Amino acid sequence: MLGSFFNIDGGYLEGLCRGFKCGILKQADYLNLVQCETLEDLKLHLQGTDYGNFLANEPSPLAVSVIDDKLREKLVIEFQHMRNHAVEPLSTFLDFITYSYMIDNIILLITGTLHQRPISELIPKCHPLGSFEQMEAIHVAATPAELYNAVLVDTPLAPFFVDCISEQDLDEMNIEIIRNTLYKAYLEAFFAFCKDLGGTTAESMCEILAFEADRRAIIITINSFGTELTKDDRVKLYPKVGKLYPDGLAALARADDYEQVKAVAEYYAVS
Repeated sequence: MLGSFFNIDGGYLEGLCRGFKCGILKQADYLNLVQCETLEDLKLHLQGTDYGNFLANEPSPLAVSVIDDKLREKLVIEFQHMRNHAVEPLSTFLDFITYSYMIDNIILLITGTLHQRPISELIPKCHPLGSFEQMEAIHVAATPAELYNAVLVDTPLAPFFVDCISEQDLDEMNIEIIRNTLYKAYLEAFFAFCKDLGGTTAESMCEILAFEADRRAIIITINSFGTELTKDDRVKLYPKVGKLYPDGLAALARADDYEQVKAVAEYYAVS
């Protein structure tokens, strides 16, 4: 009976996932790709895999950038197809995956605005997995403050902005602080969501998110050396999840050089 109820909401998507898994390139495919001498050879070989004719309409000579764009387009189409057929809690889980791309897109837009570049030039450079309906509305933002208001009010990232960023933060010095502040809130929320779901999702995703949180904490620490970022400010950017939380983060906060960071990493190393 439980399996029947699962199939109502998840049967189709599970079938899709199994199909995608079977379509992943095998070792033999990679060995053949290594033998390709031109991009046309690569295109020909991929036609015999589950990638099919995704380059069929592209004229010769092929460029690496074209292949990259088409691969990304294929990924986005398949992801959005799954998202459109998903119900809770899977739909929220898939939304969380897109939020990291949204953060990067928003930072790109903010940076471009600070350099007086038209938003219309920046939109095509954004990752399509981080697109959202309100992105088109950001075209009218002519200043950082206007962009801030658009992001805060009208995008799915609004909960991550609340109580952590103000319009005064929108200057060149604080761009990376904004990015890390958003990622901190995002990782903590995603971790809590997965933990509440429990089961296999919690076992797998909490491990992945913990690694990402630890990685970001280490990078933040290293990048802060020789800057105006104080140790107290550094602590505020650390995600409060991961293997390093809380004692490891406290040790990173006290670090003054690479060797001290290395010592913390080695102490928490996974054998």
